[in-house]
Amino acid sequence: MTDDAARDLEDLYNYIFMHDSTESATHVLGEIEKVVESLASFPDRGSHPKELQAVGIREYRETFFKPYLVIYRIMEQQVFIYLIADGRRDLRTILEKRLLR
Repeated sequence: MTDDAARDLEDLYNYIFMHDSTESATHVLGEIEKVVESLASFPDRGSHPKELQAVGIREYRETFFKPYLVIYRIMEQQVFIYLIADGRRDLRTILEKRLLR
């Protein structure tokens, strides 16, 4: 997991904790961690993000714990997590800032 993705996860936990409850934040964190861990066994299962396909980029994949999105890339049989975000946000802008900088 990249430093950016680790920060995303921490920020998401803190946001849910502050606006909902500790239990909800812990549940979401646990479910996202399950999704991330499952990529070790099934990395090719994710689809290519449409926001990136629109600009001709196909090396990244996405998977979900709805509405939360995990953007990752497979390189040399390793999975690198680049982004964890609420899928209801403006993903195009987020992806451009994070992946195309």
